[in-house]
Amino acid sequence: MRDVIITVRGEHETRVAPEEAVARLTIRTEGGERTDVMGRATDAASMLRAALTARQDAGEIREWSTGRLAVRSERPWNSEGKQLPLVHHASLDVSATFADLDALSGWLGEIAELDTIQVDGVQWVLTEATRKAVEADVAAQAVRVAMTRATAYAAALGLAEVTAVEVADVGLLGDGSPAAASGPSPRMMMAASPMDSASALELQPADIVVSAAVEARFSAR
Repeated sequence: MRDVIITVRGEHETRVAPEEAVARLTIRTEGGERTDVMGRATDAASMLRAALTARQDAGEIREWSTGRLAVRSERPWNSEGKQLPLVHHASLDVSATFADLDALSGWLGEIAELDTIQVDGVQWVLTEATRKAVEADVAAQAVRVAMTRATAYAAALGLAEVTAVEVADVGLLGDGSPAAASGPSPRMMMAASPMDSASALELQPADIVVSAAVEARFSAR
């Protein structure tokens, strides 16, 4: 009797509480004097760097970074179609990864009072070690789901021996490429919380969803 080929899809998903939070901010200043605009942005950046360094030394922040100061100028128009005097804008992006989630809330409360700093959002993440461990477990669970389905199909046909032939990421099975024989590729959906200064203290960490899906081919007899 020829073997019966069974092709199935296996999926698994889990939710994990975040361990870290990436806060993204922007320093913004504007005005009619370019030197003044750049000076206020530079002062705000220096103050922010000092605060971030202190919190990093205290173990609250794992890492932080700043972009380059960007300056642009424009001549706006009023409602009557008249061009107004030149206005200069300066901006600087800042990112900080907090290992202490409680400290993040307090820090956002402090900077929310500063006119030159805008909180763009908070992204909840896992540490790299946890992420790799969870992704490996979810991938393995997806393969087990595929095996369970194939075994159930085989049993319905009166077949008892099931052997794995191919396992691949979704869409790669049987296309003849080297990637078709690779393992499953987990996906991690990191929760992000956009916010403004008024809501900076109302942080509600959202669970991170980690999922994986595989396609698998089995022979049964």
